[in-house]
Parts: sequence; C-alpha cells; structure tokens
Amino acid sequence: MIRAGHQPVAIPPVGDVPIPRRAMVLAAGLGTRMRPITDTVPKPLVRVRGRTLIDTTLDRLDEVGVEACVVNVHHLADQVRAHLARRARPQVLISDETDRLMETGGGVRRALPLLGDDPFFVINSDVMWLNGVRPALTRLAEAWDDARMDALLLVLRLVGAHGYEGPGDFFVDPLGRPRHRRSHEIAPFVHAGVQVLSPRLFEDTTDEPFSLNRLYNQALDEDRLWALPHDGEWYHVGTPAGLDLAEHRLGERSPCSDQ
Repeated sequence: MIRAGHQPVAIPPVGDVPIPRRAMVLAAGLGTRMRPITDTVPKPLVRVRGRTLIDTTLDRLDEVGVEACVVNVHHLADQVRAHLARRARPQVLISDETDRLMETGGGVRRALPLLGDDPFFVINSDVMWLNGVRPALTRLAEAWDDARMDALLLVLRLVGAHGYEGPGDFFVDPLGRPRHRRSHEIAPFVHAGVQVLSPRLFEDTTDEPFSLNRLYNQALDEDRLWALPHDGEWYHVGTPAGLDLAEHRLGERSPCSDQ
C-alpha cells in the first residue's frame, strides 16, 4: 500500500472506453448509525453475504479495469489497513486521516496527489449495487464529457433505493441535468454514492474538512453537474436495518443473477 504524498504513475486508457484508471473509496467515517456493530468493526469491513462492503466495491472497480484505488482511513484504521494489505488488485493506496477526519470533500482533496490529474471514480463505502445489462461504472465512463462536466453522479429512482430513508435528492431532466429538491418536495432520484469527479472541482478548496455537497452546489450553479440514472439494483448499508435488508434481498437471488 502507498501513503498519500507519493505521486502516481500515469496509466493510459485501455479499450474503446477511457475508463478512469484511479478511484477513491470514502472509508473514513465513524459509522455511528451502524452501531453497535461499528463499535468494534469499521463499517467498510461489515459483511454482506459473507463479503466485506469494501471488497465488494473494489471488485467492481477491478472488473472495469481500475488499477489503483485510494482508501481513506480514520475509525479503526489499523483493521482496514490490515484487511486491504491482502488485496492484489486494484492496487490500494492509503490516505491517512487518523489525525483529523476530513469529511467527504476534504478527504478527496487530501488524496488528490494520489489520484492524479485525470477524472476519477469516487464511491461511498456503505453502498453496493448490482449492475444492469452493462456495468454501472462503464456507463459512467461512457457518459463522461470532460468539456462540460466537473461531476457526474450515478442516481437511482427513489422507489428502488433499498435501505435509504429520505425524501430524495434530485430531479433529473431527460438530458441528465439535475436540480436539487426544494424543502417542500419529494425528489424522484437519490444520489447513489457513486460518481466521476474531475480534479478541477477542487481548485479553490483548502485543506480543511468539508462536504462534497458544497462542490456539487458549485458545479450545479455553473451547469457542470450531471446525473446518470442507474439501471440495476442498489443498497445503502448504513444501518443495521439496511444490513438486514441487503442480506435478505440478496439472499433471495440466484448466484448468477448479478451482471
């Protein structure tokens, strides 16, 4: 594993689709809503159907050709490091936040030296998804337009957001342009916690904790935030109830049902 501060080696695109060669999994959170499980087990190492959440995500990244993934650590960080040391692919690079929890935006900004100058995937550690006809990450890469996008979010219909409890996040027009729901509205789409971001998004930020929501709002104001609806299943595993739901629903599927 490589720690933040080392410069990544540039990796050329492979195949017809320029898949981002780098990614980040946001794994530093305290997991307070998953207690008491996370009193002793960091949320990224919680298991669904026998496999940890973070391994499920890293498997998704590996299957589309991502070669290096940054994982930020804070809560029970030694457990996460020890677990990830056993993985061969993708290469895991550690961004250490044990001194200070940086939140989502600050965490990505701190990891930028490891992520390089090209667009990269960012994925929450408490989500998992089943692909539709084609991998969701491939679809995001195909939809990315660097000339007009700073952020491209995977979104899904509120009615299919298993484990999510809330009024939704966005309305999305047929072209993929989102708008935030207003306080009195229920929005039909939920941010899936899976996205492609450009390093440009962080140009005016400082090394302080902040939420990615701040940058989404900035990109939305500049017409550089876009959304792509997911065409498969999705689960938010952020609470014991969400964990039970994912275990139950995925247990009903046949072993070959995921793409």
